[in-house]
Amino acid sequence: MHIPTTNELLRRIRQLRRIRQIREVRQEWTGFRRPGRLAATAAAALVVIALGLLPAFGGHTSCDGPCPPEPTGPDGSRVNDQFYFLHRDLGENGSITVRMTSMSGTITYPPPDHDRIVPGLVPWAKAGIIIKDGVRQGSSYAALMLTGGHGVRMQYDYRHDIAGSGGRVSAGSPRWLRLTRSADTITGYESADGRQWTKVGTAQLSGLPGTVQAGLFATSPGDLTLRSAGLGGATEEVRFTQAGGTFDRVVLKNAPSAGGWRSDAVGEMNRTDWEKYHRASGAVQENGTISVTGTGDIGPGGTEGGGRPVERSLGGLVPGLLIVLVVAVRFAASEYRHGPGCGMPVTRRMLVARAVVVGAVAFVTGLLSVGVVITVGAAVLKENGTAVAGVSVLTGVRVVVGTSAVLALSAVLATALGALLRHRVRLALLVAVLTIVGPYAATSVPLLPDGLSRWLLRLTPSAGFAARQTLVEHPQVIDHYAPSTGYFPLPWWAGISVLCGYVVVLLGFALSRLPRGGGPTGRSGHGS
Repeated sequence: MHIPTTNELLRRIRQLRRIRQIREVRQEWTGFRRPGRLAATAAAALVVIALGLLPAFGGHTSCDGPCPPEPTGPDGSRVNDQFYFLHRDLGENGSITVRMTSMSGTITYPPPDHDRIVPGLVPWAKAGIIIKDGVRQGSSYAALMLTGGHGVRMQYDYRHDIAGSGGRVSAGSPRWLRLTRSADTITGYESADGRQWTKVGTAQLSGLPGTVQAGLFATSPGDLTLRSAGLGGATEEVRFTQAGGTFDRVVLKNAPSAGGWRSDAVGEMNRTDWEKYHRASGAVQENGTISVTGTGDIGPGGTEGGGRPVERSLGGLVPGLLIVLVVAVRFAASEYRHGPGCGMPVTRRMLVARAVVVGAVAFVTGLLSVGVVITVGAAVLKENGTAVAGVSVLTGVRVVVGTSAVLALSAVLATALGALLRHRVRLALLVAVLTIVGPYAATSVPLLPDGLSRWLLRLTPSAGFAARQTLVEHPQVIDHYAPSTGYFPLPWWAGISVLCGYVVVLLGFALSRLPRGGGPTGRSGHGS
């Protein structure tokens, strides 16, 4: 006769536990599959899909003639690339050196009264020298510049920004700027006197052709101001600005002798009334001095110029989640389930099984609905002429899977609330809505102050919705970085971690209030 060892006994116990857990999940799934619950779950998916795709099908963007393509950078992302460019050819091993003696600009109708045009520079107005792969928007580049409020900067390929010295430029305090090219390597230097040079940074621009364009440029992004709205929120207003730089002592090395300076507007220019009737963007050469004036920006695409973020198609997420929460709370609050001739009160194992069932159903619902909206919605918007911000395949998968995980975790959190307040279903549902959906809905519109909105999305379960964000905050881009414009204060993984923390604490508390097992009672039925 074989006597089992201790390890064999433990293994058999674990196997029995797993079998029992599987049976519990199957029984709860059987109880969940009521027509009303299945219909509600299907309705949640349809709401997300319908409210996501209907605006996409109904919206059309038209232009006078063919719409110009949105510029994309070397990495495929949408970028801003608009400036005035005075340029010449430059060979593989060459340089451009200039002295910059002034920088000035114009801001149209700034606060507080918005009633006059004033001289001035926005902080990220730019003027300086640039080496670029032609004049096509989105082509690779490296630039060394003075800015309106951030001193000397070296920027390249739209996303990269290196700080040089601070301060501004004037006739009494000029700045010397130099860019050198050695094959694909561009190095930037600055100097106060043209003799002692300080290296600012180096850029590797893969795939530069033998001949590139080197020269002087100027650009200026819109002046962003905020207008109060709601209970302290803010809406954005952007006004036209223009910047110009004055240069002399321009020296190019390894520039072909044939061909002189050429002027080009990279991107659209001279369409505004200010440029038409007051000061046109362009370049003027006179007595060895060159003045270049321009408007626009060179950098990553923000919410204004980078195309529509894919997550903005998820307008049906809130009503869809509300349906999921109602189903989860009512399912968890059904205190008894049908058994063979008797009823059985909810136990810890049963609650865990219900949480597994509800979470799995919500996750699959999210995968189907969010996946359809993101893929089909983006295709429809592009077909209708609307620019859509490009994202990598991994980012798209993260948005779909992460948002589905948020739906699942929210459903489990609602299940825990339903179990804790099973005799007060309406109260449980109210708490679930106010803690999970309320902060997200209130901060997605310009209703609350930006600071309060950020804290709500750090401290409440709504932090998990950071999983749907694709926008990236760039310090060198003027934008309104607030929850109402799609910027969450936490990265996606941190937001989901906050939501997971609430789930663990609340589900653990609910489990501690339930018995390990239960005997038969006189009641039966699984509840609604």
